[in-house]
Amino acid sequence: MMLKGRTLPPGGTIGVPAPASPYHNRSEVFRGVEWWESQGHRVVLGEGVFARDGWVAGDAVRRAEDITRMFADPEVDVVECLQGGYGSAQAIPHLDFAVIKANPKPFIGYSDITALHTAIRHFTGLVTFYGPGLAGVADPETKDFTRERLLEALTSTDPLGEVPRNPDDAYVRPLGPGAASGELVGGCLWLLGQTIGTPWQIDLDGKIFFFEDYDAPPFYVDGLLNQMTQAGILQKAAGVVVGELEKCDWREERPDFPQSLSIEDVLERYIVPLEVPAIYGLPMGHGKYLSTTPLGARATVDADARRLTLDEAALLPH
Repeated sequence: MMLKGRTLPPGGTIGVPAPASPYHNRSEVFRGVEWWESQGHRVVLGEGVFARDGWVAGDAVRRAEDITRMFADPEVDVVECLQGGYGSAQAIPHLDFAVIKANPKPFIGYSDITALHTAIRHFTGLVTFYGPGLAGVADPETKDFTRERLLEALTSTDPLGEVPRNPDDAYVRPLGPGAASGELVGGCLWLLGQTIGTPWQIDLDGKIFFFEDYDAPPFYVDGLLNQMTQAGILQKAAGVVVGELEKCDWREERPDFPQSLSIEDVLERYIVPLEVPAIYGLPMGHGKYLSTTPLGARATVDADARRLTLDEAALLPH
């Protein structure tokens, strides 16, 4: 059963856990806090936000406790992860999903946070948001497009409608004809592959499958899509939306096979044969622009019109 949180109210509070990689410079955290404050909101940082243990933000139990605590705190309106990177999946066994289910709130993050999106949806049915973390909202390279889409997603009680195209490149490629509707699920392909064989394995049955990735060469994406095909998962999707595959095509500065397929060749090998509505190229991923998108809400992919439309309100009124 689908579960929804409530919109971010004026003067609302953003709770920030660090489930994956740690900060690099403290200013990354301070910038994000100050940006939210400039929007009239308050920020509560998790106890482990400044923890470091190699490539993760401290002990997995503590990271999970920070997430659970943010959901349990009645003062927190939105849970926004610090950032992605690596390590979110380590926290999953330590999460209290009963607390999350009893206190539904917008939960935001992308990239490595895909692991948490998938597990939270599996155990609670909560609609979550694939969007920027705290460290990204005030990054000097983050565009107004990304910030505006984040605020719209968190405050709208109406369906978000058509996902906007990349302002610098409006081309979207169809990979299969027709239109299909269903719950939009997915995230970063690498993390989705890691769910296979777990209790929270990604479920694509009758769903619109969205995926993106970053700095994954064509043979790597081929391997992940091949695994999903051989596991009998990919074939169950009602439609496919491939976001950006940033830095995933062949490039000279990264050693690769001398004779490499292009990333589109890989999509043609695995997505086109599904014969379902499919498109490629919306700004949903690690590119210059990131359109915050609800996962678990009903959407329609129309390959003939080359668009993804969010048909259902992702949040309830506050």
